[in-house]
Amino acid sequence: MAQQLSDCTITKYEIRDIRFPTSKHLDGSDAMNKDPDYSAAYVIFYTDSEYAGHGMTFTCGRGNEVVCCAIEALAKKFINKKLSELVADMRATHRICTGDSQLRWIGPEKGVIHLATGAVINAIWDLWGKAAGKPVWKLIVDMTPEEFVQCIDFKYITDAITPEEAIEMLRKNEPTKAKREAEMRMDGYPGYTTSAGWLGYSDEKVRRLIREAKAQGFNHFKQKVGSDKESDIRRASIIREEIGDEGVLMMDANQVWDVQEAIDWMQDLLPYKPLFIEEPTSPDDILGHAAVRKALHPRTCVATGEHIQNRVIFKQLFQAQAIDYCQIDSCRVAGVNEVLAILLMSKKFNIPVCPHAGGVGLCEYVQHLSLIDYICISASTEGRVLEYVDHLHEHFLEPVIMKNGKYTAPLAPGYSIEMKRESIEDYTFPTGRIHRDHA
Repeated sequence: MAQQLSDCTITKYEIRDIRFPTSKHLDGSDAMNKDPDYSAAYVIFYTDSEYAGHGMTFTCGRGNEVVCCAIEALAKKFINKKLSELVADMRATHRICTGDSQLRWIGPEKGVIHLATGAVINAIWDLWGKAAGKPVWKLIVDMTPEEFVQCIDFKYITDAITPEEAIEMLRKNEPTKAKREAEMRMDGYPGYTTSAGWLGYSDEKVRRLIREAKAQGFNHFKQKVGSDKESDIRRASIIREEIGDEGVLMMDANQVWDVQEAIDWMQDLLPYKPLFIEEPTSPDDILGHAAVRKALHPRTCVATGEHIQNRVIFKQLFQAQAIDYCQIDSCRVAGVNEVLAILLMSKKFNIPVCPHAGGVGLCEYVQHLSLIDYICISASTEGRVLEYVDHLHEHFLEPVIMKNGKYTAPLAPGYSIEMKRESIEDYTFPTGRIHRDHA
């Protein structure tokens, strides 16, 4: 890569099982995940320099230790690797994780091993950003189209998009990239809030939080649905009353329905004019999503992505015309590299990207991805908003900053994911102070 870099060598790593007891107040609760404890399977790559690369993947508590074991299996592969050699060919670096013939058997490219890959690969990107003195989004924005595409593994998706097509798409946006970057630095990227719509909250709390979010500049609001239909209808009525006709309401079932059940349930919620229904059924059911979309169109749209396991499933969702909105997740798939592939396919199929960020650290991650999408790929914010949840940002060295309902562009070098050492120690499970005090 042509970008300047303070080179270093990875000397050791640290892995932590970090869990926050969010279930106590039902933060993050929905029809499927009734009592989540927002958690991070967290990895740090230390080097022979001042720089360290931090990465994590998100879970809901139990099972976080399983992901940490998978991270251990991958992280050891990077010991004694020079950063300059890793970033010279990020496609090959990605395959260090996805191409291990034995570890691949417990995927391939899905499940726990893929979550672990996301944490490890994102830590390398964080290290690269710090060593280059740039936030990750700027690191990628400054790449040539050829350098950008070299980061991506196109295996299994060339029937949807080829490297040559991707380069041409990126080249078309090159002359206007600087204008969009300046716009993002000045105005920020539009967000929407889920924090008011958790299923476990009382009606009074939902009403109060909606009013607070409106005062903060939000115009898009998400409601969790799918546990009790009468409650969903009542809650939708409250939210629509509070946001008015000009406010945008989204709904999210978190995979709780069968296909026909989703179609039937939504009939009673359509009068409240939801923009989309998110995760109406199993994330693996491509044809099921297509059936729901066909039945509900044009009264509402279908969105999914936070549990889509890899670029191949996204490819099929696009090809089957199964979704209207693509909700990438920063660490469900294999880190930045695979996200770039999904962003390019979304552009090819004209599907707007509205990233998932409901979890610890996810807002910090995905702000970079939306900036990359807008500046390099989509060149549009029309129909695009980035999820925001107002939980646990205080544990990060460089937390997201929201102004008037928009994400401000992060400027610190790296991927914005480094946690404060005190938080790492206090929330490490089960030995940290928080867990000892509540044992």
